[in-house]
Amino acid sequence: MSQDNMPNNTQNDEIDAALEITPEMQAFYQRADAIIGVANSQLGSDAHSGQVGASLLYAAARYSSSVASIGFVKGDDFAKEKDDIVEFYTKQYRQMLSDNLTDYAQNFDKYIQLNQDDKPVK
Repeated sequence: MSQDNMPNNTQNDEIDAALEITPEMQAFYQRADAIIGVANSQLGSDAHSGQVGASLLYAAARYSSSVASIGFVKGDDFAKEKDDIVEFYTKQYRQMLSDNLTDYAQNFDKYIQLNQDDKPVK
């Protein structure tokens, strides 16, 4: 979800007034937007969105493996936790993907227009 599409009380009156974008959430979305920006910068004649998306998924898996290893002293102990680690990250990804697909479907016309605005003029 790009920063422009984040829910907040001033942009979307339908959002429950109790929802507050905390500084931590703002930082989370800003980091995500920065990573999306890097991914978008890779698009071009040498790589289409499917290829960039595959690289982004690989990078997420690689980075998550590194993060998951923090705190372990031995590789054998880490390996024993593999199934639980995969389950944790899969659950997180499934929820984030589902939330973003719902958001994209609900805001489809707006996002399509944003995508059109981002295309270079020929």
